[in-house]
Amino acid sequence: MRFGLLLCIIVALYIPTWPRRHKIAPPMPDQFVIGRQTFFDFGPPFDYYDLYIVRPRLTGSSIQRISLTPPGAFCRSMSKVEVKSAYLPYPPAALLGPINPCSIPEKELRREIKRCKHCLVFSGANVSMQIRCGDQTRTVRSNILDRDMFDPHENTPRETSWTLELLARLDQPLGPTAVDKSALLSQLAYPGASSAKGADSTVMADLKSGKFDGLFAGAPDKPSQLYAQAEAAPPPAPSITLVSSSLPTEVYVAPNYPVIAQAAHVEGRITFTIEVDSKGIPGKATLVSGSKLLFPSVDAAVSHWRFAAPAFNQQIKVTLNYALNCPTSSR
Repeated sequence: MRFGLLLCIIVALYIPTWPRRHKIAPPMPDQFVIGRQTFFDFGPPFDYYDLYIVRPRLTGSSIQRISLTPPGAFCRSMSKVEVKSAYLPYPPAALLGPINPCSIPEKELRREIKRCKHCLVFSGANVSMQIRCGDQTRTVRSNILDRDMFDPHENTPRETSWTLELLARLDQPLGPTAVDKSALLSQLAYPGASSAKGADSTVMADLKSGKFDGLFAGAPDKPSQLYAQAEAAPPPAPSITLVSSSLPTEVYVAPNYPVIAQAAHVEGRITFTIEVDSKGIPGKATLVSGSKLLFPSVDAAVSHWRFAAPAFNQQIKVTLNYALNCPTSSR
């Protein structure tokens, strides 16, 4: 009788702890979504956003990367959207490598995020992975510091190293990101460039509706807003007009607006003189007043100008007006 009672007590104490001691590991996710906000202390832009959609296919995996870049140095530059897609002949679980994100303890993630709470961090990335773990959706977040990106070492936390390796595996078949292509220089050369060619219409609809905004919590921009800005009509291009010439031109070609002046938001009038020869061909221009940043493009344009007989062997005084035509809110 006593033995039976003792056995019942042991069973009663043991059974509630059995599931915890023998917890079954969740299966590897068969699909996932990653949001990466990369930030720098130089710009603009200072932030870059990449969204990765990884899905299983019959004999492999599909990867789609949507890169969103905020407006750059130009007052009229727009947000950019670039979509890249790739197919890999192995399942999403193989991309994840040796770590199952469903099995990473929250305590461990929090410890990694807080590891440099009082450090000076000038660059880095905030990464969020959304996965399905059993009957629940989980978001695994990690903070990548500048030293993790540029000077990895053996003390880099395990999950941080794994995140960096996973992102590298995803980027490898897709090619360079906006950050890799020196997006600041790209903004200077191509302020309106944007392409969503080949994008999955369902994914883009979700992006537009704000479905993925939660992956970028705390970021200065929302992907849905950047996408809407990229779809908006571009602002008017800068213009250069001939205000006055002491003698009229017979052939006039407007100068190009210097890129550096656009980046510095410089506009206004410049006045210069040119010597016209006996055939009406102008020589080198000499700046009289106005910004030196606006002047470098003048000589190239003036070489194509021509003047009629009254201007032969004369010095001509010319005034041009450079206008950025910026939206009022961006000045």
